[in-house]
Amino acid sequence: MASANCLLYECFSGISGDMHLGALIDLGVPAEFLAQNLRKLGLDGEFRLHVSRTSKHGIEGTDVTVECLEASGAARRTLPYINDIIDQAALPSDTAGLAKSMFHALASAEAKVHGVGVEEVHLHETGATDALVDLVGAALGIGYLAPDTICSGPVELGSGTVECDHGTMPVPAPATAELLNGVPDMRGGWEGQATTPTGAAILATFVDQWNSNLSFTAERIWYGMGKRDFRLPNVLRLAFGSTDQALESERICEIETNLDDMSPEAFEPLLEDLLQAGAQDVFFTPIVMKKSRPGVRVSVLAKDDDRLRIASQLIASSTTLGVRIHSLDKLLLSRTSDTVPTELGLVRVKTVNLPSGGARWKAEFEDVKRVAREQGMTYQRAKIL
Repeated sequence: MASANCLLYECFSGISGDMHLGALIDLGVPAEFLAQNLRKLGLDGEFRLHVSRTSKHGIEGTDVTVECLEASGAARRTLPYINDIIDQAALPSDTAGLAKSMFHALASAEAKVHGVGVEEVHLHETGATDALVDLVGAALGIGYLAPDTICSGPVELGSGTVECDHGTMPVPAPATAELLNGVPDMRGGWEGQATTPTGAAILATFVDQWNSNLSFTAERIWYGMGKRDFRLPNVLRLAFGSTDQALESERICEIETNLDDMSPEAFEPLLEDLLQAGAQDVFFTPIVMKKSRPGVRVSVLAKDDDRLRIASQLIASSTTLGVRIHSLDKLLLSRTSDTVPTELGLVRVKTVNLPSGGARWKAEFEDVKRVAREQGMTYQRAKIL
């Protein structure tokens, strides 16, 4: 079975730069390796790194504090200025590029919020010395662990307000909201800011797949500690393990309704309407309803994010008065599609990768039907050839 090293983020308490550093050290990244390379930034005298073991709600993990010793001049730090700091440091290969990618993501988010160019943005809190340490440290740690893929489940953002350079802002802060736009999140589990802009930049840069429903085998599980105390543990959990590359997963929903009063000829346009609206699959099942009436169960599979749109289309295109929606985890084999020359012409072939490491293939139905018609033979004959 093909597998890949996977780093899984579980941000049920949110994520910040120092929590992330703590989790990386807890996971096995040497603190001295981080400190030695962070000194190459030329910020001597501006910060001190404190690493200690602590516990919250009985969970033991690593606490990291970046102590800023003097004013860091963050107000003058623009993206080009920060890039120069990173470029002048003799960091391990790929670390500089990863660090600059995170700061570019931050600057792009701030630029969109403030309506200015990326290189004009002054990175206040996110350009301070502690943010430099957090993000360059993140790049160093991820480079050290070298996972094949990085995944994350939903991210807790928090609730209420947060004080920042521009005054009191609603949670999530504008830059955080921009960085995690389109990412599955949770809100309201914590009072205040649970995910900081630096934490959001780390996730936005590194995460390959936003899905907690993985075929995942954990080998190591460790924790980075947050600073505040809540009713639940304020920790970031990182798990390092393996995931099955042959299986992909996604969150879908099944929308269904029972019909006993719709004309049979109306089912074909109903199916077409649902597929055109974005449904992944539609199928009809004959059933017996109350008073022994023959009926049809309409079942629709769709992406979880499309549930309301597809449900609305089902209601609009049928005689139903309501629908049922179930959330499901879908596992599917990874696949590729190629156009292959055959004796009968070009045919698209779908290849699927099996968990055993083997593969199987199947020619696309429409292409086989087309070449059969062109060659004047039956579909079954064309499929064999």
